Amino acid sequence: MSSETSSQKPRVAVVFGGRSSEHAISVVTAGAVLSAIDREKYDVLPIGITTDGRWALTADDPERMAITDRKLPSVAELAESADGAVVLPVDPTTREVVYSEPGAVPKALGDVDVVFPVLHGPYGEDGTLQGLLELSGVPYVGSGVLASAVGQDKDYMKRVFASFGLPVGPYEVIRPREWEQDPAAARKKIVDFAGEHGWPLFVKPARAGSSMGISKVDDLAGLDEAIEEARRHDPKILVESLLSGREIECGVLEFEDGPRASVPAEIPPVTAHDFYDFEAKYIDSATGLVPAPLTEEQTARVQELAVEAFEAASCEGLVRADFFLQDDGEFVINEINTLPGFTPISMYPRMWQESGVSYPELVDRLIQAALRRSTGLR
Repeated sequence: MSSETSSQKPRVAVVFGGRSSEHAISVVTAGAVLSAIDREKYDVLPIGITTDGRWALTADDPERMAITDRKLPSVAELAESADGAVVLPVDPTTREVVYSEPGAVPKALGDVDVVFPVLHGPYGEDGTLQGLLELSGVPYVGSGVLASAVGQDKDYMKRVFASFGLPVGPYEVIRPREWEQDPAAARKKIVDFAGEHGWPLFVKPARAGSSMGISKVDDLAGLDEAIEEARRHDPKILVESLLSGREIECGVLEFEDGPRASVPAEIPPVTAHDFYDFEAKYIDSATGLVPAPLTEEQTARVQELAVEAFEAASCEGLVRADFFLQDDGEFVINEINTLPGFTPISMYPRMWQESGVSYPELVDRLIQAALRRSTGLR
C-alpha cells in the first residue's frame, strides 16, 4: 500500500459514467454501489468518467447520483473540478492513482487494489476498460476482455450461443459498410427478413444496452425511422423478429466453487409502453415479478441455461441472462449483460435478494471474487 493510504483495507475504485449513451444510468448504479460498500472493510475512491472521456475525481455522495424528478444525473455535476484529471498508470509495477489539475503539482491518491467498474455500454462494458486494467495489472470486478466484448456485441453474442447449442431466435445484422455502400440493398435485406419471419420487428443497435435506440416496427412505414434511430447509437444494427412469450431473466453470480444462478424473474407486459424500453426501466419504475411464477422444471431449466450462457461466453463475476419463454414451453435466450444495472429497481440485485444474497453481500462477493483473480491469462 502507498503511504498515502491510512489503513491496510483493500482500496476499491468505483469507476462510473463513461462516454456511452448509458452514462446517466451508470451514475445511478454507482450511487447504489457506493451506498452498499462496507466502509469498515474497504477504502473507496469514486472516479467518474465524463461524456467526453475525462477521468474525474468525484464526490462520494450517492444521494446526488439518483434520478430526481425525472432528471438524470451526470459525472460533470459530481466532479470536484471542471478540468482536473485522474490518471491510472498503464504500468503493472504500480497501482498508484494520480490526480492532476492545470498549473498544480500532481497529487498521489494512493494505490488501488481493485476496480469496480459500473460502466454500461461502449467504452466500459465492452472490453475496452477491461483491456486498460489488464495493462495496468489492476484486478477488477466482472468479465475479462473477450467476454465483455462478446457480451456487448449482440451479433457475436448470438453466434457464440448458437455454437454452444443454446437456443437463439431469428435475427439479421446490417454492418456499417453494407449501409454505407448500398443502403437500398441493406434495407431490402431487412424487408426480406420481415417477409420470412413477419412483422413486427425490433430494430436495435448491436452494441448498446438499457434499451437505448430500440424501436418496435409494425410495418414498412416505420422502418426508416427505426434504422436511423438505431444507427444514431451504433453504425452496426441488429434486426430481430418478435418472439411471443414471457420475458424471463436470471442472474448468475461467481461463488468460490463456480457460477450459480439466482431465482428467475419475469418482466410483465408494460401497458404504458410498446415494450420494456428505457423509460419503462428507469423513469417510470416498471417492476418485475421476483420470483417468476414458473414451474420447478421451468425454473431449473432457465437457471441451467443462464449458467451455460455464462460459461459459453467465458464470463466472470456476474451476468444477467434474458430469455423468452415461448408459447410452446421452450426458452430462447435473448442476451446477456456482463455489467447489469444495480439501480434500486434493477432486476439483478432483486433476484439475488430473493435468493438469499443481500445487496451489500452481493457487492462484497463481487469485490472478493475480483481480488481472488489475477489479471492476464487465466
